[in-house]
Amino acid sequence: MGKVKKKGTSGQAKNFITRTQAVRKLQISLPDFRRLCIYKGIYPREPRNKKKASKTSTPSATFYYTKDIQYLLHEPILNKFRDHKALAKKIARSLGRGEVGDAARLEKNGKPRITLDHIIRARYPTFVDALRDLDDALSLLFLFASLPSTSTVPPKTIALCQRLTLEFQHVLIVKHALRKSFISIKGIYYQATIEGQDILWLVPHKFVQRVTDDVDYRIMGTFVEFYTTLLGFVNYRLYTSQGLVYPPRFNVKSDEQGGELGAFTLQDNRFGDSTAIEGSTDQSNPPAQDDRTPLDDAAVQKIVGDIAQIPQPNEDQRRGDPMPEEGVSDGLATFEVHGEGADILEQPSMSDTDTASLFTPYSFFLSRETPRQPLEFLLRAFGCKRIGWDEVLGHGAFTNDMTDRSITHQIVDRPMILQPSVSGGDDGQIMPDAEPAPMQGGRMPGRTYVQPQWVWDCINQGKLLRPDLYAPGATLPPHLSPRRWLRRKTNFSEAKRRKMKMLTEKRR
Repeated sequence: MGKVKKKGTSGQAKNFITRTQAVRKLQISLPDFRRLCIYKGIYPREPRNKKKASKTSTPSATFYYTKDIQYLLHEPILNKFRDHKALAKKIARSLGRGEVGDAARLEKNGKPRITLDHIIRARYPTFVDALRDLDDALSLLFLFASLPSTSTVPPKTIALCQRLTLEFQHVLIVKHALRKSFISIKGIYYQATIEGQDILWLVPHKFVQRVTDDVDYRIMGTFVEFYTTLLGFVNYRLYTSQGLVYPPRFNVKSDEQGGELGAFTLQDNRFGDSTAIEGSTDQSNPPAQDDRTPLDDAAVQKIVGDIAQIPQPNEDQRRGDPMPEEGVSDGLATFEVHGEGADILEQPSMSDTDTASLFTPYSFFLSRETPRQPLEFLLRAFGCKRIGWDEVLGHGAFTNDMTDRSITHQIVDRPMILQPSVSGGDDGQIMPDAEPAPMQGGRMPGRTYVQPQWVWDCINQGKLLRPDLYAPGATLPPHLSPRRWLRRKTNFSEAKRRKMKMLTEKRR
């Protein structure tokens, strides 16, 4: 007679564990268990049969993998949670005895500090893995950066989110990694490409956010704590790969005056000179050093290694075979369709150098009714170096003078009011010898006036569109989402493929 198996020792009952059992096994409280699961990326699982997975008569609602809970037993943060629990008991004991000073001292100096660096390294072994998980992180951090400070959302958390997001925007400007953007009722969507990974995130509009009570900010604060550590690692890697010092220099006075992007100054790590975004032409190409600078042994070895890696000429070149002619084009190869039912592949495109310098030759001025923050970020990300705005919008503008003759484009979001361009005398008559002077709401000669949507549509289409279609007061063309373009293109290709297949079957 075979050995009788004990119930709950095999199958789904062994593979799954309830939340109550997991909390008892780890010997921590339920809030700490939720916090630990968020840090480690462990989520509830749904068994095929809850009745078989549950060891009790009533099926439980929340299950976890037993291996995941066993993996949490070796987490160093568990000791920090237990130290925090012991500290809370000491503080409560001191308050019960009336020793308020000792309780304040324990709360100030004895609080254990939790670091998540080892968790980031464990969850993301490579940099590409971290980039793939950056969409939700950026959306949540940009959301918290726009929230008002309350008892549930401390001001230190808001300041940290603002600093990290602005640093990330700066490195996107330097790398020219921004690709698309779209305005929706939820906010503004941005899409960037870093290391071949497409990153899409949402930034809320600059309105006064209302903090409601039906949101558990403790859980969201745990996600924010993890995502700030993750974005700090990502920013450090991006800055150092571009040869920049991290963290960048931060001007507190400029930030208090609303400088935002202008409050940061990027410094070159390789040559020791500080370069600001406003005055630099290309952060990725630093100035060359003096040739007469003495070289050390490491530099000499690097030069020798570079020379050794130069490819040697092959046998055909040694025999003097003719080289390719200069007139031959070295463009990208295209995919040709050789059959009726063949797939229609997307043609390869050239580099994004032209798109990255889309607004380089122009100077922009932002009117006070336009959203300054997204427009400044988009214009700088696509090559514009000279952006001015009214001084009420904040610090860091190229110029605050709307009558500056170097401005080529002005972005307005209200109809233009036509007013006389010449000044009159004291009696109300027009002076014939008066010089033209721009009036409030008038037009400057030689300047192009467009609405803010022109910037987004030019970026999404990768070219400068007709400004007369986006003139102040004009009916704007539809603002299509870049994802909708891709979806329409895919649907068109599939419909065309089906139609060609039907025609081929009819011919047979």
